Amino acid sequence: MIEQQSGISLESLLRGILGIITVLAVAYALSYDRKRVDWKLIGGGLFMQLIFALAVLYIPFIGTALELMGKAFIKLMDFTQAGVGFLLGPYATKSNGFIFLIHSLPVVIFFSALVSLFYHWGIIQRVVGAFSWLLRKFMNISGAEGLVTSGNIFMGMTESPVLIKNYLPAMNRSEIFLVMVSGMGTIAGTVMATYIGMLSGGDPVARVLFAKHLISASLMAAPGSIVLAKMLCPQTEVAVDHAASLEKKSAHPTALDALAAGTSTGIRLMVNIAAMLLVFIALVALANYILDGLIGRYTGLNDWIVSITDGKAQGLTFQFILGVILAPFMWLIGIPSSDIMLVGSLLGQKTILNEFVAYFQLQEWKDAGMFMYQKSILMSTYILCGFANISSIGILLGGMGVLAPEKKEMITRFGFPAMIAGALVSVLSATIIGMILG
Repeated sequence: MIEQQSGISLESLLRGILGIITVLAVAYALSYDRKRVDWKLIGGGLFMQLIFALAVLYIPFIGTALELMGKAFIKLMDFTQAGVGFLLGPYATKSNGFIFLIHSLPVVIFFSALVSLFYHWGIIQRVVGAFSWLLRKFMNISGAEGLVTSGNIFMGMTESPVLIKNYLPAMNRSEIFLVMVSGMGTIAGTVMATYIGMLSGGDPVARVLFAKHLISASLMAAPGSIVLAKMLCPQTEVAVDHAASLEKKSAHPTALDALAAGTSTGIRLMVNIAAMLLVFIALVALANYILDGLIGRYTGLNDWIVSITDGKAQGLTFQFILGVILAPFMWLIGIPSSDIMLVGSLLGQKTILNEFVAYFQLQEWKDAGMFMYQKSILMSTYILCGFANISSIGILLGGMGVLAPEKKEMITRFGFPAMIAGALVSVLSATIIGMILG
């Protein structure tokens, strides 16, 4: 019998505060410059997250509005599939192995072309100017930072940097780091529907529940990304007001020329992303083969691990190791004690493999009744809601490296810290939600 959440209580409030302090302490310990952390910005970001969480969970029309926005954005993504369907025919609807290659990568090309066209028409410049004013006023970050952070609510880590491709060369190290963290800490609208379907199992009530929480997680990740990015890499250089220095005139003489240029950029992005993703996933598979297929198999550790976990773990893998390591951390952020190993393992799977695998595992464990508390399931939904994994480092290197080759060394150096910060973004959102749920 799964225990239901009982609403906010003194215990959940104290556990939530402990979790927030824990997450911020980890970020502070990893900071490049602890003395320059802007605590006013940190407090403002946390307050925004709390307001978003309360609004989405307890104000019905806001939750409904966000769900409708998500559906509209996903519909826009569907337009890409019209072209994919024409090129690949029946292969466009083949098995899950084709999801990323067919349904995700072509979106990069479409959005690159679309953004280039919007820039030619002057739309992007106006949006950046609006964000620059709003975020300078409330969170003291540049307009380009605000645009890419907000764009990541419904766009992926490869599509959103395209929005600011013209501004990337002028960005300083703190701004570049925020672009990377916001990409790691959020999910794209293209995959949100997939996660809703996986977790709900066709149940219309569960579909609404998980849709609300996934949209809430994506929304909360925007200020959360700013909080964690500015803690790990504080603003130590003078930020450029990108909105004031941008050229209003497009470099392309016609809309068709702008569209063609954007398409070419998108193609280069797609190829680089695919290549990097292949290499990083292959390396992870090699590591797990050494641990599970060789060490665990011939030492008997696999059988021992299976027995002590009652079959919850399959052997000596990176996923299991991280699950054990992260179990105390899961308790600190408010996960019920009986479920800390499960949730820790899910975070490990997400980090080593990807969120697709972790969400599938969450769905299997949920349906098998392995969780003791509904709160653990909902918090896991938030913890896994992000692209912070090893393979995403390769995606960022491949994607942003093409858009800003002069920043490639910096992007490479920030890869692993950005992944950690992105994971902390999701954990911070889960902590706040767990505090409210009780």
